[in-house]
Amino acid sequence: MNRSGADILWEVASVLARDAANVSRAAGRPAPHLPPLLFFTDPVRTPRPWETASRLPAGSGVVFRTFGAADARETGLRLREATRRRDGLLLVGLDAELGEAVEADGLHLPERALGQAPAIAAARPDWRITGAVHSEAALAAAGDLDAAVLSPVFAAGGASAGRPPLGIAAFSALAREAATPVYALGGIKGGNARGLIGSGACGLAGVSAIRAAFGPED
Repeated sequence: MNRSGADILWEVASVLARDAANVSRAAGRPAPHLPPLLFFTDPVRTPRPWETASRLPAGSGVVFRTFGAADARETGLRLREATRRRDGLLLVGLDAELGEAVEADGLHLPERALGQAPAIAAARPDWRITGAVHSEAALAAAGDLDAAVLSPVFAAGGASAGRPPLGIAAFSALAREAATPVYALGGIKGGNARGLIGSGACGLAGVSAIRAAFGPED
C-alpha cells in the first residue's frame, strides 16, 4: 500500500462526498448514500482485485467489471466477502444475473446501456445503479441513475486511452449542472486529485491508481 497516495485519495474523496451532501441538503434534496471512493476492477490492470478491495477504507465501493472472464462468479464472491468486511458497496458491471448470484448492491451500466436503468430499478428497487458517461449529452440522459461516472478527467489508460481528457474546468462545469451526483474518473492520482476539490464531484473513481495506492505491494 502506498500510504501517501492512499491518504490523499481518501482525503479528497471524503471532502467531495461531504460537499456534495451539503449541496443536496441546502437544495432540500435527500443526500443519496454513496461511497466517496469507487474502485473499478479490470482483469488486466487489477489482477486479484479482492486484495485491493480488502484494503480500501471502510465505506468505499467496488465496481466489478468482468469483461466476460470465466472466473467472474468466483471473483465476484471474493469481492463480496471483502466489501462486506469493509462495510463497502459492491456493484457489478451490467450483468444483473451475476449481481444476483454474488448478492451485489447494484449494477454499473456502460454508457450504451443507460436506457436500461428504469427497468432495472423497477425490478430491484433496493439496488444502487450507476453508469458511465463521457459527454454532456450522455450526462443529461443519466437522470435515472443514482450516480454517473464521468470520464476521463485527465489522460487515462484502458478504454478511455483514446478519449481526450476533459480537464478540471470542463468536468466541473458538467458536474455542477448535472441532475445526478457525478464521480470523477480517469487519470486521477495523488498528484492531481486535490485539484478536484470544489469541482462538484461527489467522489473519486479509479482503476490502476487505486490499486497502486491501496493494493498489496507486488
